[in-house]
Amino acid sequence: MSVFDDHKEEIEKHEFMMGAARGRLAVTLDLLTDALILVGQHGVYCTSNRNPSKPAMDLQTVLSSLNGAKELVSSVMDELRKQREAEKSG
Repeated sequence: MSVFDDHKEEIEKHEFMMGAARGRLAVTLDLLTDALILVGQHGVYCTSNRNPSKPAMDLQTVLSSLNGAKELVSSVMDELRKQREAEKSG
């Protein structure tokens, strides 16, 4: 099943509020946040042997990558917003 089918209502709601591109990016941020939460919960049980207060190294890598992806998506949303504002004022 496609992500477009699985999250149809959420995508439609965000596309209506923000436009197609920004709406889909907003849903992407939500999905990345959900993944971060799940990995974070898993990290509570899978701790590093070297430092028990931190998640296992593979989970730290996944968390870092997911956070980086969220940051990139957020920056694209900001750029799209700036472009739209510039078009409206110009």
